[in-house]
Parts: sequence; C-alpha cells; structure tokens
Amino acid sequence: MRYATAWEKLRHNRLGMISLAVVALYVLIAFGTEVYTIFCEWKSMTPIYQVVDEAARYAPPSPRHWCGTDYQGRDVLLRAVAGSATAVKVGVIASVISALIGVALGAVAGFYGGRLDDWVVWAYSTFASMPTLLFILAFALLVSRNFLSPCLMIPAELFGTVLRAEPGMLAVYFAIGVTGWVTLCRVVRGETMRLREMPYVAAARVAGVSSPVIIFRHILPNVFHLVIIYFTLSFAGAIMLEVIVSYLGFGVQTAPSWGVMISDGQERLWRGIWWEIATATGFMFLLVLALNVLGDALRDALDPRQN
Repeated sequence: MRYATAWEKLRHNRLGMISLAVVALYVLIAFGTEVYTIFCEWKSMTPIYQVVDEAARYAPPSPRHWCGTDYQGRDVLLRAVAGSATAVKVGVIASVISALIGVALGAVAGFYGGRLDDWVVWAYSTFASMPTLLFILAFALLVSRNFLSPCLMIPAELFGTVLRAEPGMLAVYFAIGVTGWVTLCRVVRGETMRLREMPYVAAARVAGVSSPVIIFRHILPNVFHLVIIYFTLSFAGAIMLEVIVSYLGFGVQTAPSWGVMISDGQERLWRGIWWEIATATGFMFLLVLALNVLGDALRDALDPRQN
C-alpha cells in the first residue's frame, strides 16, 4: 500500500516523472547498444560507432555528423550514445554490489548488536576514512595490469566474461561496489535498531520465529524504500567515478566511454575541436542530473512521514 501511495505522489511530481523518463531512455539505449554489440561480435562486424573514416577526421558538427567526428573520423554522437551502455552497466553493477553489502551488514549489525555490531561499525568507519578514488585507481591498476595472483585472476577473468567487461572495467565495478556501501550500511543499521523494538517484531519473537526470518520478513521490507533512494543516488555517483577513472586511463580501454572521449578531446581542445568534450559531458550531465532529481523525488514520495 505504501508503494502504491508513493507512486501516486511521484506521478504528480512533474520533474520526477521527466527524470524517470530520461533515466528509462538511457537504460533502453544501453540495453539496445549491448544487444547490438553482441550481434556485431557474432557476425564479425564492426559496430557503427567504431567505424573509422580517416577522410573525416576532426570534422565539425554538420548534417552528416551532428556532433562532429573524433581523431579517427568516428561519429562522436554515436560514440556518446554507445557510451551510455558503459555508464549504465557501471551504475547498475556497482550499485547492486554496494547495496547488497550495505543492506546485509547494516541489517545484521542493527538487529543482533553486540560484538557483531562493533565489528561492522569498525569496518564502515575504516572504509569511510579511505580515499575512495585512490582505492579505485589502485584496484583498477592491479586488475588491468595483471598484478593480481593467479588464484584471483581466474575468477576475475570469469566475471569479466560473464559481465562482458574488460579488466579495467571489471576493476571499476568491484572497486566502486566495495567502497560505496558505507552510507547505506549506516542508515540501514540505524533503522534496523529502531524496527527491532517495534511490537510486531517482539510478537514474532514470542511466537518463536527465528531471527533470520524476522530480518527478511519484517525488517528488510521496511527499509527497502531507503535502498531504492540510495540505489538511485549511488547510480549517479558510480557513473561520475567511472568517467574519472576512464579519463585517467585506468578504466575502459576499447569500449566507448564518456571518460575516454573527454580525455581524447582535451588534447585537441586548444585547436578549437570542442565537440567531443561537449557531447560526452552533455550526455553525462543529463543522466546524472536526472538521477539526482529522481532520487529527490523518490525520497519525497517514499518518506513515511509524508505519506
């Protein structure tokens, strides 16, 4: 019932619905790009966003190339659209990893308390004190340069094959995921501490319901709205971190990425070739803005104090 009411509130939020539509469009584009790329690999074709035209290098925006071309004559608009797949994959996978870790540790620590709670508090305090970007860069360097031990490289290669990700991107997925759970863990832990004192939880205990069942049946459904809000905001943060890491050369190497486009474009910006940076930045800005606005709208719609 709560979520039906929240949806009604969201429907009356014009900015929220526009943002939801923008995010949905990016997700559809990303899915379509991924399917198209798999098809091209199956047929041994060159994807249209990778087609090189040396005669059209650095072409400015025109009716043929709406956003110009890059240093290899590739269409900038098509590469920016294809870069949406990289951004969405990073946002979804990294946010799912961090959400799973944050919810699991926060719920267990908040419900059981004691030494387990002390350990979780120590863990998230330690991770919160770490420079996230440096950790991501170090982890990406270890994986992309094959510095990990063979016993770790084998599962890394397996995950890379399943997720269709090159080593640098696989490192970004996991590095962002294992560093982005701290905020959600704190929130879920505090909310679980409040919920475990509620009468219906006490009644479940008296009835002999086991603690794991109470957590899954009574605690997690009541913190799920926090997970939805966090996931949306974490999605935006993961996208920006991927762009930074790829810009520095530790993320995507071959697949289209807004970070790589910005890195390539800056080298020729002094020559007046601005369209590659502008297009990549514009695509990133629109998606991140939509995610942040959607996150605010979801927070207003799902806040129990306003329903």
